[in-house]
Amino acid sequence: MIIKSVDLTISAVRRSQYPTDNKPEFLLVGRSNVGKSSFINSIIERKNYARVSVKPGKTQTLNFYNVNEDFYLVDVPGYGFANVSKEQQQKFGLMIEDYLEVRDNLEKVFMLVDYRIKPTQDDELMYNFLKYHNLPVVIIATKIDKVSKNLRDKQTALIKETLDIKEEDELILFSNRTKTGKKEVQDLISQIVYKED
Repeated sequence: MIIKSVDLTISAVRRSQYPTDNKPEFLLVGRSNVGKSSFINSIIERKNYARVSVKPGKTQTLNFYNVNEDFYLVDVPGYGFANVSKEQQQKFGLMIEDYLEVRDNLEKVFMLVDYRIKPTQDDELMYNFLKYHNLPVVIIATKIDKVSKNLRDKQTALIKETLDIKEEDELILFSNRTKTGKKEVQDLISQIVYKED
């Protein structure tokens, strides 16, 4: 995939603000601090386009990144961060649920989990929530460069088992630093958007 253009078109808090051009959309969910901004920057091949925050819980809107004028990456607020009030977390949850209810053009959900640790209860809840909505999910295990190669089989098995990943869902090992998994994600998007084999 060649990235020709990227534009943060819309930051939305309600459905009336969503794009209306019906382009394919790919939703990004994950805990605060799991590396969503770094993942976006890697996929769109821009250094600091999505701002990487040292302060988790920074994203508070649905951010629609228009890529190549062909599809959107949709970044939503991270979950599970203690410093965001319960009320705010609930608001984020409703915002995501509202989005899922009306987006027929949502093609896939990329759910990011931290490869270094066992998926949290929040991760389990999110995966079950997505499957309840019958959504196709790709689990992106981030920061794999931080795990030694001889421990990776064990970590991969732990993630699959904890989340009880369904047969139809993929798991992609990803590292922003080494670019592992980047081509896999770009190819997956290309197959859907550009109908490439």
